Amino acid sequence: MPLSYPLAAKQMGNHFAMTDVSSDLVFRRGKEVGKAVYQNRPLSQAGLSERLFALLFSGLVYPQIWEDPEVDMEAMQLGQGHRVVTIASGGCNILAYLTRSPERVDAVDLNAAHIALNRMKLEAVRHLPSQGDLFRFFGAAGTSHNSQAYDRFIAPHLDPVSRHYWERRSWPGRRRITVFDRNFYQTGLLGLFIAMGHRIAKFFGVDPAGIMASKSLADQRRFFNEELAPVFDKKLLRWATSRKASLFGLGIPPAQYDSLITSGDGSMASVLKARLEKLACDFPLKNNYFAWQAFARRYPNPGEAALPAYLEEANYKAIRNNVDRVGIHHANLIEFLAGKDASTVDRFVLLDAQDWMTNDQLNALWSEITRTASVGARVIFRTAAEPSLLPGRVSISLLDQWTYEDEASRDCSARDRSAIYGGFHLYVKRAA
Repeated sequence: MPLSYPLAAKQMGNHFAMTDVSSDLVFRRGKEVGKAVYQNRPLSQAGLSERLFALLFSGLVYPQIWEDPEVDMEAMQLGQGHRVVTIASGGCNILAYLTRSPERVDAVDLNAAHIALNRMKLEAVRHLPSQGDLFRFFGAAGTSHNSQAYDRFIAPHLDPVSRHYWERRSWPGRRRITVFDRNFYQTGLLGLFIAMGHRIAKFFGVDPAGIMASKSLADQRRFFNEELAPVFDKKLLRWATSRKASLFGLGIPPAQYDSLITSGDGSMASVLKARLEKLACDFPLKNNYFAWQAFARRYPNPGEAALPAYLEEANYKAIRNNVDRVGIHHANLIEFLAGKDASTVDRFVLLDAQDWMTNDQLNALWSEITRTASVGARVIFRTAAEPSLLPGRVSISLLDQWTYEDEASRDCSARDRSAIYGGFHLYVKRAA
């Protein structure tokens, strides 16, 4: 579950000296994330769990963002002239937003790997020769010359820190960029989690990729009911998913695990079963590239099924024309907003970052959102459980300046093809 990068670390600028890629960078990245995650004593069981999560989260987590950009853009009523602040994550949505020609998109993240990925995506849009090259790089699996395209067209334009990230060699001696010669989406914590899910299903005699042979929603439903659903009743799986660390690969920290489990019957297996059921059964496969990644472990080919907006040929010209409107910031979101003037942001995209936060962090965030929001500004976010988490936790004086759009929120939640969240939420700034 794409979770984001909360808001307790020291702000950093857009560019870094080469010393920022020294050997202690992973430690410092983990420390920054840890400041947002730690809520318990270090030597307690909960504290140890939080620290393990922060360590894992210091590297690449989301090769693909798991929030549906079509739902985002409809809820935001995104259009020309809008100024957007969003959490970056895997960056797919940032590029999708450019199809609506907003005035500015500022993407903020604490995870240095995601910053490197977003910056590379922008340079790829700018400098790869054609839309076909862009699709081969980010959409196709097994394109062995992608790393050569990186060397020729992208690397010369990257900042030094991002270049260092992609050109650093792993223990087998391969440069990190060579993952794009194989299948980038099978990497990162999320990619490894999905791979583990496939292995577990196969251990119980089920191949999740079998659903891809479905010709209709009825076929998809039949496959889920007969093949996938029974796996969640296995005692071994129920025991494993009762451990908070089992969901670290989804980017779910311990605090969010506690929120997520409230939306089921008290077992995490039941929650995961319900979310997978929506992914498998509620949307035709031809319309849902999230399901392709979950079950087929790849994107469809052009014309085979829907693709992420930034990889659709029809959107290429608009995205390339607007790519210079994006800024990528390795920063703390609260401090980033604190540096903006009042009433200068029209749209806020928080992903599910707030599920991580303490009440103090939530109030600090919404103080800055409220100050920087223009009249009519829209805030969207997702939560692991169904209800909005703001009432009772954010001060009434702040929430009274916003209208919660209950009906629109429910509609967006139902139509979110990523299918893994309990709730989608939309708040609109009231006139003074």
